[in-house]
Amino acid sequence: MDTTDAASVLVVDDDPAHRTMLKTLLGGWGYRVDEADDGDTAVRMVEEHPFDLVLMDVRMVRVSGTEALKAIKAYNPAVPVIVMTAYSSVETAVETLKSGAYDYLTKPLDFDELKHAMERVMDHTRLREENRRLRERLGERFDRRSIIGRSNAMMRILETVSQVAPSEATVLISGESGTGKEMIAGAIHYNSNRKDGPFVKLNCAAVTETLLESELFGHEKGAFTGAHRRKEGRFRQAHGGSLFLDEISEMSLSMQVKLLRVLQERELTRVGGEDVIHVDVRIIAATNKDLLDEIQAGRFREDLYYRLNVVELRMPPLRERREDIPLLAQHFLDRFTRANAKDIRGFTPRAMDLLLRRDWPGNVRELMNAVERAVVLSRGELIDAGDLSPASGHDEPAGGGAGEEGGGTGVSLEAVERAAILRTLEETGGNKSEAARRLGITRKTLHKKLERYRSGA
Repeated sequence: MDTTDAASVLVVDDDPAHRTMLKTLLGGWGYRVDEADDGDTAVRMVEEHPFDLVLMDVRMVRVSGTEALKAIKAYNPAVPVIVMTAYSSVETAVETLKSGAYDYLTKPLDFDELKHAMERVMDHTRLREENRRLRERLGERFDRRSIIGRSNAMMRILETVSQVAPSEATVLISGESGTGKEMIAGAIHYNSNRKDGPFVKLNCAAVTETLLESELFGHEKGAFTGAHRRKEGRFRQAHGGSLFLDEISEMSLSMQVKLLRVLQERELTRVGGEDVIHVDVRIIAATNKDLLDEIQAGRFREDLYYRLNVVELRMPPLRERREDIPLLAQHFLDRFTRANAKDIRGFTPRAMDLLLRRDWPGNVRELMNAVERAVVLSRGELIDAGDLSPASGHDEPAGGGAGEEGGGTGVSLEAVERAAILRTLEETGGNKSEAARRLGITRKTLHKKLERYRSGA
């Protein structure tokens, strides 16, 4: 570590020998170290100087570490504090962690454990700074206004998001794969009072049952084979923010019991540990299954379902909001033309007709992949139907087509086209040249269509 950019650590201990030992050890690891002989001195120094980390003993003569911790957190909640004590107890651990300590170590210190704990703090600090720089971009990405879709179905979803986001309610998002459940979860978090906290995600289907408990709750060093160091779980990582549990239906019944307890008690214990850890986390869960059916089949706990389902959002499949397809397709086209340094202006009418007619069983994700593939393979200025046909195994028109009787939506293709044109004009602020470019038609064609709409033909 370059000492010119070294992290600054305040060591607080009324034992001068222990302070000296730590100063030497931490200096060898590349940290800049200052010392305080008691809690009151530590509070004063934190108020006068910025520190990247405070390493503090619990029992001191004038002001205890617990009291100093509360005062430091009251002054600046962002200062990470690791507490040390030779008098380990569950009560002390709970009190310090509830007061805002980042971690809790027992004396005599395990130097490897101390080093790993400090590295985690530094990583967390770096991530927090990166998150601060990224937050505006993330906020824009997850802003409800930036979510593509103007159909009635999406308008209802976004209205519910705007209502539920400022609350602390647990949210269950249901819907088929690829409908945008994670995007909606992000919109809820980044429009909530927790937006400055972490947004942590875990796909329950992507982790084996034996590792899921450790992923969620963390584990102690030596808790099982391969547990070479203590690990913080996703709940702890999401403290002060939101935890998004995707595919919650894939969680085993035994894990559902443990999750329910954490949701009820707001506290957990690491695998292999005894210390009780308080967590302040908002849960947003998602599933592509009908949980009521899962309950009937004995695969999902009814009490957990009602704990998660305070507010439910059902994401509509793309076939139920076909009028959003032109907007989504153009959005993905703009993204992938930039990424691939291509000059593609839009879609031919035949290509857009094909997009509108498909059923899209993979939903928005499938549409995105189809457009990306078309951008990569296309050699012209417009995406044609031939660029799209091999992109999916679902090339036939959906149920007689979006514009034919017997189709799945009852919405005519002309009505969808009209909605797409009018909304594109709205998106471009009435700029007909830009709207025509996005729609893949000439300005003259756009003018003729608008004249027809005005005449009521």
